[in-house]
Amino acid sequence: MKMNRFCSVFSLIRLHSDSTIIIVLSIAVTLILSACGEIATLPISAGIGPQPILPPTRQTLIPTVNIAPAKGWPLGVTPQPANGLRVAAFASDLDHPRWLYVLPNGDILVAETNAPPKPEDAKGIKGWLMGLIMKKAGAGVPSANRITLLRDTDGDGVADLRSVLLEGLNSPFGMALLGNDFYVANSDAVLRFPYVIGATEIKIPGVKLLDLPAGAINHHWTKNLIASPDGSKLYVTIGSNSNVAERGMAVEAERAAIWEVNIKNGAHRIFASGLRNPNGLTWEPHSGALWTAVNERDELGSDLVPDYMTSVRDGGFYGWPYSYYGWHIDQRVTPQQPALVAQAIVPDYALGAHTASLGLVSAIGNSLPDVFANGMFIGQHGSWNRRPHSGYKVIFVPFDGSRPSATPPIDVLTGFLSSDGFAYGRPVGVMIDKHGSLLVADDVGNVIWRVTGKSDK
Repeated sequence: MKMNRFCSVFSLIRLHSDSTIIIVLSIAVTLILSACGEIATLPISAGIGPQPILPPTRQTLIPTVNIAPAKGWPLGVTPQPANGLRVAAFASDLDHPRWLYVLPNGDILVAETNAPPKPEDAKGIKGWLMGLIMKKAGAGVPSANRITLLRDTDGDGVADLRSVLLEGLNSPFGMALLGNDFYVANSDAVLRFPYVIGATEIKIPGVKLLDLPAGAINHHWTKNLIASPDGSKLYVTIGSNSNVAERGMAVEAERAAIWEVNIKNGAHRIFASGLRNPNGLTWEPHSGALWTAVNERDELGSDLVPDYMTSVRDGGFYGWPYSYYGWHIDQRVTPQQPALVAQAIVPDYALGAHTASLGLVSAIGNSLPDVFANGMFIGQHGSWNRRPHSGYKVIFVPFDGSRPSATPPIDVLTGFLSSDGFAYGRPVGVMIDKHGSLLVADDVGNVIWRVTGKSDK
């Protein structure tokens, strides 16, 4: 059967919700998805840098789907480090480790987590298909809902003590310690727990600081947080509840934003908005500015829209859903808001279309070779909707002072994709540990990788 016939059949599936049709055609869906869609016409590098190339949109009847099925790491295989670096497993056999936090004594916390139940998000043909896609990509496992503490007691670069710090959470993600208060961003709330450095478990129930947008859809569920330098506030990322507001703006209230939260009483305000799905947060050490990594919108073709990292201005609006990269109008959104689009801020640095750039950390404090002294590390989880694939690596963007330099990004860790298109792993959170090593959470490989210079332990 020719590709256009596959796509015609699939268009009929999209128009029906009869369960019998779904069952009969479910086997064909994978073939259809792989046959339909379009192919990138630009190299991924065209969508990287302070001035990415933004070609015309390429909407197709069937959006591009190109999944790298999750496989896990074969015995003896690791990611490939850049010249002058080496990599080894800091901890293995974890359960979907996505986010990391380094305590002052050097202990490492890892959020073993996945999406919470989202019953309304899975309804209809599109929701059903997205469930299949996420499962194939390794994101369909139940959430472990815990934070695990890892400690390297003998300094050999491998965690030899592992303890459940907290369990029974609700898809936890971001973490921060302020004094003896440990904050966790669940998918639906920020909780505060008492904690003393060195303790390996928390048994006292947490106290809710504030609720976060969630509900039966909760499309972008990962809620990250970072403390202000003076410890008086938390900044919390809240992703959108859709791709481009196709459910209407009422369900997007206070979403696609970064909140500023007063830790004394939980009062919050919108610090910045129009950020489709902000994840990573870090402080740029020279300017003191807050930076974030943002996942941009889908279904405009393999070359659009680049994910990005950007400094975050107080009160700034970054375009979503009405426009992208400043004033590039997304015609799918109605009604339009031209006055708001006119205020849209152009992001600082593009990270490539569909790379799913999630992890973000400043290079400050790292002990890697000098080329990594000033800039930011980014964990790129990898695409499921671009042909060919993009992301699936950790990169470093060099800075000149407080801004990205003209030097192209450096691939820090690669090799997460096999030669035949399977995903050995998918990098997510990145963090600098107490010894200056780079830690990378790999939620498909279920490993935390430790990257060091070749002369380091």
